[in-house]
Amino acid sequence: MAPKSKVDTVANLAKRRGLVYPCGEIYGGTKSAWDYGPLGVELKENIKKQWWRNMVTSREDTVGLDSSVILPRQVWEASGHVETFSDPLVESLITHKRYRADHLLEAYEEKHGHPPENGLADIRDPETGDPGQWTEPRAFSGLLKTFLGPVDNEEGLHYLRPETAQGIFVNFANVLTTSRKKPPFGIGQIGKSFRNEITPGNFIFRTREFEQMEMEFFVKPGEDEEWHEYWIDYRMKWYTDLGIDPENLRLYEHAKEKLSHYSKRTVDIEYRFGFQGSAWGELEGVANRTDYDLSVHSKASGHDLSYYEQATDTRYTPYVIEPAAGLTRSLMAFLVDAYSEDEAPNAKGGVDKRVVLKLDRRLAPVKVAVLPLSRNADLTPKAKDLAQQLRQYWNVEFDDAGAIGRRYRRQDEIGTPFCITVDFDTLDDHAVTIRERDTMAQERVALDQVEGYLAQRLLGA
Repeated sequence: MAPKSKVDTVANLAKRRGLVYPCGEIYGGTKSAWDYGPLGVELKENIKKQWWRNMVTSREDTVGLDSSVILPRQVWEASGHVETFSDPLVESLITHKRYRADHLLEAYEEKHGHPPENGLADIRDPETGDPGQWTEPRAFSGLLKTFLGPVDNEEGLHYLRPETAQGIFVNFANVLTTSRKKPPFGIGQIGKSFRNEITPGNFIFRTREFEQMEMEFFVKPGEDEEWHEYWIDYRMKWYTDLGIDPENLRLYEHAKEKLSHYSKRTVDIEYRFGFQGSAWGELEGVANRTDYDLSVHSKASGHDLSYYEQATDTRYTPYVIEPAAGLTRSLMAFLVDAYSEDEAPNAKGGVDKRVVLKLDRRLAPVKVAVLPLSRNADLTPKAKDLAQQLRQYWNVEFDDAGAIGRRYRRQDEIGTPFCITVDFDTLDDHAVTIRERDTMAQERVALDQVEGYLAQRLLGA
């Protein structure tokens, strides 16, 4: 049996501690669909908050948008998605399971260092390991259809958006007018997208419903390549600033023949997940979409989506640089990178294995845990009052069940940066012990200084 991967270990922890639940589990679940529990939703919100702050509110040149999930059908026809948004589907004649042909070929090339000489004929069946027998590839549309109105016919046919970007492009003129921005400027958006994936899997990595954090940055033609490099560097720095080990990140340049229909150049930011068959997985794509989107929508809609530059008396259709990140893929990378095992002293004078999520404090689902040393008529009310006071500023847990060491471990494995112990000395010296997660160092802090102590250490959280 193959050793358990770090991804499997983290997935088990996430399910056990309520970060993630299988969707509709009581009915047998939906394949590769997930619900986010109390801790998972906090982690997601914290990642979104950091992205929004970094990409929108901290920048003078960017504004936000929240566009509809269901756009007019003409949007997807004009954008080229109806015609070209498809993947090559093959079926194994051995197991009758279906796969994306390009994924099979890419996994072979990553493993062997070269593409297969005979194409799919050289690819072994992923499930059985036998020499592969495959059907001819055929195009499989990634668009999810839905129908609006009382009749399920062509007239009511719409699509759930496969990307948030098109909602930004069709609102370009609205935002330009109302925000009084001018290129170079960006429009950021976070929202759900839907793709009819052939082979969803790898826990929350590839799903049919997912959240994107996207920004479309509009620039003058000729300045696009410089801005593309800027955004590649800027986005890499976001991941490392939030604690991702740079050794686990890499840039992957798309080959020209594999570029999307709208792209002049695309560079992916990938994380070393250690998946079976392919160690690296895409977190984010940074694409130079040229003037493709604004041009096709301008032509199809009859509305002018160009920009008039008064200073030079010229009119042009802006080029677009798009950093497009997957929220749940980022969440998975932050969890895998933060997962750590070490040793901690126990009550018997020995040591126990300790699981700790060394998440950046800004991302941690729970910022502070308040723990009375024991259930006691004097300690419990004091600890509860402190927890309630701190909830004005942070997500705080109160826990009085079990030995104090066990309670520390519970908080360590969900990444809580600080544990505050209210003990019997607190009744006399009006101070508490604050323990830091990573070092396990403890410090005695006066009760009236606790807020300030934490505020200094949870800046930006």
